Amino acid sequence: MEIPEHYKYAVIPHIMVDGAAEAIKFYVKAFGASELFRLDGDEGRIVHAEISVQGSTLMLGDAEAPFSRPGEGGVSVVLHVYVPDVDALTAQAVAAGAELLSSPADMPYGARQSMLRDPFGHVWIFLTPIAA
Repeated sequence: MEIPEHYKYAVIPHIMVDGAAEAIKFYVKAFGASELFRLDGDEGRIVHAEISVQGSTLMLGDAEAPFSRPGEGGVSVVLHVYVPDVDALTAQAVAAGAELLSSPADMPYGARQSMLRDPFGHVWIFLTPIAA
């Protein structure tokens, strides 16, 4: 599969918030955002959603481990990057000193994904599209 056009050449921020459904409503009203995708979890929580704000994609979800809410001293923003070969990039990043948080694995939403933490504390999720 090819990287979707709206993900090409972009580092996509993924914010973790308290009350993602309310945040989406706010972004629609305040910024004219449109909801692109939503994966609901238990108890009304949003595991993952994507919105478009003036043509730019923003990912968001309700904060839960290993992520935290803003101000809690943990990671509240994760950076997503679609790449041609997630396995090769993961190996390269680990060799350069990144901490492997999750090895490359096929995900049910049609991507092979890994998660790493850079030496400065930022969490990166790298993905390669695959057939779902």
